[in-house]
Amino acid sequence: MSNDLSIFYLITQASVVVQLVMLILLCASVMSWTFIIAKRKELKRALAVTTEFETQFWSGGDLSHLYAQLTAQGVQAEGLEKIFVAGYKEFSRMHKITSASATEKVDNAQRAMRIELVRELDKLDESLPFLATVGSTSPYVGLFGTVWGIMNSFRSLSTAKQATLAQVAPGIAEALVATAIGLFAAIPAVIAYNSFSTRIERLSGRYELFLDEFVVLLQRQAHA
Repeated sequence: MSNDLSIFYLITQASVVVQLVMLILLCASVMSWTFIIAKRKELKRALAVTTEFETQFWSGGDLSHLYAQLTAQGVQAEGLEKIFVAGYKEFSRMHKITSASATEKVDNAQRAMRIELVRELDKLDESLPFLATVGSTSPYVGLFGTVWGIMNSFRSLSTAKQATLAQVAPGIAEALVATAIGLFAAIPAVIAYNSFSTRIERLSGRYELFLDEFVVLLQRQAHA
């Protein structure tokens, strides 16, 4: 029996079931890091766009000019900009209908912004369920591999004339590697999920606040 207990040796000498568990966990870890990097860039971009737009919006400029900028050819509105565009577009459309009351104009614009708000939040929430799943299930998947490996180690003792710790140590060690890989996949996923959820909640609050403030401005304009 080899005395080599390096990680590479333990992985290559593990049973097929344990190796399959390790492969699944490694794939989950790689996918998690891919989502984490992409989501981090997306949220950073969303925050920058929100801050820049709020600065423009509250600078006192003409809202029709701001709307024209965001809907110009070649310009792609993002995040909070889409909510503003949806509301202003619907308000302008209703404003051309002479029979529409001020309340109807504002209500339609508010509904349009609510719809766009839900779409933007859904977009920000993408991949978070996957991170939550990896974070919650990876330790148990790794534990399954560990239990299976330990079972095989003790089963091999049934044919041994004398049971010693040296005989089961390699098997137990290779089984515990599965748990370690499970934790390696789960911990970053849980940390990223909590961090991203907090950021999205803050962005959602800013979106909601802007929507309410913009509705107030539209009410003033509709009754003017």
